[in-house]
Amino acid sequence: LKIFSMASTAASVVQTVTSKTKENGTVKESQKASKPTVAEIFKTLDYGPAPESPDVAYAWLDDHQRSFGHFIDGKWVKPENRKSYESRCPATGEKLASTVQGNQEDIEVAVTAGRKAFIKWSALPAHVRARHLYSVARHVQKHMRLFAVVESLDNGKPIRETRDCDIPTVIRHIYHHAGWAQLADTEMRAWKPVGVVGAIVPWNFPLMLLIWKVCPALAMGNTVVLKPATYTRLSALLFAEVCAEAGLPPGVFNVVTGNGAFGSSLATHPDIDKVGFTGSTDVGRILRQATAGSGKKISLELGGKSPFVVFDSADFDSAVEGVVDAIYFNQGQVCSAGSRLIVQESCSELLISKIKERMTHLRLGDSLDKCIDMGAIVDPSQRKSVDMMVQEAKAEGADVYQACASIPSAGCYYPPTLVTNVQTVSKIVQEEVRRHLAYADICMFLLMLRAVRDTLVFVQVFGPVLVVITFRTAKEAIALSNNTVFGLGASVWTENLSLGLEVALSIRSGSVWINGHNMFDAAAGFGGMRESGFGRDGGKEGLYEYVVPSWQTRPRPAELKNFDVKAFGKNVAPRPLNPSNSEAHIYNNTTKLNGQDVPSIDRTCKMYIGGSQKRPDAPYARAVVNPDNKTVGQVGEGNRKDIRDAVEAAHKAYPGWGKRAAHNRAQIVYFVAENLELRREEVSNRISEMTGKSLEDSKLEVDLSIQRLFYWGAYADKFGGTVQETQLYGATVKVHEPVGVIGIACPDDWPLLGFVSLFAPAVIRGNTIIIIPSEKYPLSAVDLYQVFDTSDLPGGVVNIVTGCRDHLTKYLVDHQDVEAFWYFGSNEGSKYVEYASAVNIKRTWVNYGFDRDWANPVQGQGEEFLYHAIECKNIWMPMGEIFAN
Repeated sequence: LKIFSMASTAASVVQTVTSKTKENGTVKESQKASKPTVAEIFKTLDYGPAPESPDVAYAWLDDHQRSFGHFIDGKWVKPENRKSYESRCPATGEKLASTVQGNQEDIEVAVTAGRKAFIKWSALPAHVRARHLYSVARHVQKHMRLFAVVESLDNGKPIRETRDCDIPTVIRHIYHHAGWAQLADTEMRAWKPVGVVGAIVPWNFPLMLLIWKVCPALAMGNTVVLKPATYTRLSALLFAEVCAEAGLPPGVFNVVTGNGAFGSSLATHPDIDKVGFTGSTDVGRILRQATAGSGKKISLELGGKSPFVVFDSADFDSAVEGVVDAIYFNQGQVCSAGSRLIVQESCSELLISKIKERMTHLRLGDSLDKCIDMGAIVDPSQRKSVDMMVQEAKAEGADVYQACASIPSAGCYYPPTLVTNVQTVSKIVQEEVRRHLAYADICMFLLMLRAVRDTLVFVQVFGPVLVVITFRTAKEAIALSNNTVFGLGASVWTENLSLGLEVALSIRSGSVWINGHNMFDAAAGFGGMRESGFGRDGGKEGLYEYVVPSWQTRPRPAELKNFDVKAFGKNVAPRPLNPSNSEAHIYNNTTKLNGQDVPSIDRTCKMYIGGSQKRPDAPYARAVVNPDNKTVGQVGEGNRKDIRDAVEAAHKAYPGWGKRAAHNRAQIVYFVAENLELRREEVSNRISEMTGKSLEDSKLEVDLSIQRLFYWGAYADKFGGTVQETQLYGATVKVHEPVGVIGIACPDDWPLLGFVSLFAPAVIRGNTIIIIPSEKYPLSAVDLYQVFDTSDLPGGVVNIVTGCRDHLTKYLVDHQDVEAFWYFGSNEGSKYVEYASAVNIKRTWVNYGFDRDWANPVQGQGEEFLYHAIECKNIWMPMGEIFAN
């Protein structure tokens, strides 16, 4: 009998019966427990034990002698001379099994198997791949109780959660992606599979997060090599065995086990085409730098510090249950856990008192007991770190409240915790609860990257710790919610739907739940913004992480062995021409006046920042030289301060531009096209003079640019999102939000068309930009200053900084207030952009030094550009007044 709201805090009633026995002439008394009567149960309303039998899991473990190798190419592989790792149950400390610690040789075998299988798997008809996934779903369903018990034993989470949440979600994802496999030829016809995917998943949802990576990868025709978390390997190995039972071809899905360094080796293997990672932000940074310049795709689903916003118009009892789901579900070991309670001041005391009362009824215990609310923390070191951070908060002056109905004296348990009287700058408010990890687990990881640090590396760890801060107005609530470097999940609690929607749209987060928290479905993508990462798991938006445009081959840039990150982008300002240097370009500074050569009036083009022409911070100019070695003009030589000014202008313009009606943005882009056509002859002549192209080819470039402006103007109000068909009784709305402030570095070829093809898709989706035009031929972009001025484009939406592309790129990528960067230049520049972007987890789009045919619509426009110009946000809105339940 489960009565959550009335569970007594008293110990279970146990009667003892005393009996006397005679042994060797001595009378001895003994006591034994007797079951309470029905009347006593109803009097105390205590829980009785409701254990789930572990027999089926133990039998599976015993089938393998409780010792596992890798699962590669459809069979178990147990190489010799490998270290092992013991998997233990967090609730009891019981050893469950030993697993192998792999090395580089094992990765080579697994990736080779994946590459071999990819050839046939990717060539299968879409319907055949759909049948395979459908078969996997059916077989997982048949073994769902085994999966639930194994997951609960290995991870420590309550059996209720694995049985009722994790495994049903897993099955739902496999079925859903079997459907996408069937539709790949129609819904994703302009895309093709990436190749071999290296997937690395954490320990908090071992099987569910595995499925989130594997399903879309297989549906799109990729093969997978998976590395599960060190703590929780068993459900991944079980899933591999079930896949083989379901008939999945050998090599399509492979599982290899090892430590942190082993995961890094998998990610950096040259034959891994895509890395899908879920884990801590710090390890995500390391992986981003490790794969920089390699041509690999990468998606990162990282940590969060999610706000749980409660207005005084909320249903408080529902909000209290929401708190339980947000922070005490899975012991708080959820990346989107609502760990920051942001509550309106007028109702804070009432809500906090209700939460404290609810906490006293939460039961902690063995993960296989169906009557518990919280299980064990995954590992003793994790528990220690949670407690350490709580104690630090207490030392800083915070009030800490801990309570529960029951907690075992042994095992890796931590009580539900509420922390009040904190400041917005408090460590426990701003940071995820983390632990110091010594070099032991990831030292080799760092050594391999040549990035060993002098300090210990932080890795993400979760705990059932809720901090409370208050607000007075809705604007303050939004500001507090966004006062974080993360942006993974959030929830808004109010019975005022208008208020809830406005706040949900204003919070920078990948998922926002209204009057709910931690709701997931295969039809809606899950992922973050800012330092919570990029990429999505689930929904159609999640498919794009595992495909590339059909015209594109995997970029394999030359390895830059001696690449010096610190030296990148160094630039020496231009000097006067040496007349004795015969190779110097000809400085054309004369013109005809009444038949005589006279000095021409100097015109050095300025920067375009905040809607005005600005002189460069340093009074340097760059000569624009044509193929005949003649100077055809000069532009300003931008530097770090010019970038700073441009970013400030872009941020100032962003709120207004992003909130403009899409129709208005379209009209402005059409107006730019109109004014560009009025100057067709002038701009064509400039392109011809500057690049050496024929006048006809130059006119064609202008005409293509006008067409491209019309193309993107048409998309301004036609890519706003959709309604997702989730299992929620209500509406799940996917909103395509702007990324924010984007930096763009343009290619040298097609100086006008390349510029237009990059700036237009960014601005029509509501972004503001800082754009570096062609380094060799920047005058085409400079000619647009007056076009923008006469086209009603608000100041700061487009900011143009001329100069050395890589020098300016360095400062744009390093800037912490730039959310994304698009780079079309050299191989070295591409590597730097990806490497430096790791600091604040910028989204990047680079060309690795390979040219793109900008005149070809397949390469110069299309869905790929839209993908990079938007962030997917899913807003979940439940219903329930009339027909719910």
